[in-house]
Amino acid sequence: MNAVSELRVMAYTADGLVNVNPDHVEALRLLGADGRGEVLVAADDERLLGTVMFEPWSPESEIARNADEAEMRAFAVSPGARGLGVGRALVNALVDRAREEGVSRLLVSALPEMVAAQYVYRARGFRRAPDRDLSPLPDVELLTYELVVKD
Repeated sequence: MNAVSELRVMAYTADGLVNVNPDHVEALRLLGADGRGEVLVAADDERLLGTVMFEPWSPESEIARNADEAEMRAFAVSPGARGLGVGRALVNALVDRAREEGVSRLLVSALPEMVAAQYVYRARGFRRAPDRDLSPLPDVELLTYELVVKD
């Protein structure tokens, strides 16, 4: 398991999120390993602070519906780096990346328990898109947020 995978699992575990869906741990570890998407990281001289994945639309997309949309996935900030602006910087970098790719709409889903992540999304201008909410497993509801990406 590489450093990005370790960080994802550590952050989601610290927030009690893998208890909601233990199978999600393996998905967190593997996201980006298949070459679909681009993993962005934030680091200082000594350690990895956070990560997020930019995933352009594909037929396998969970919430993106067409080629001018993309998804933000596996957003994670190390518990020791929270409150330092790492999450905001990662989301801003991902929005810039979407703009570079010509994406018109960026989407992200979150468990209701992911309060801090949802705060970061709303602060960046993401709005709820309840028509895109999904339930990938029984008793697991994901809230969807979207950002219209403009030049």
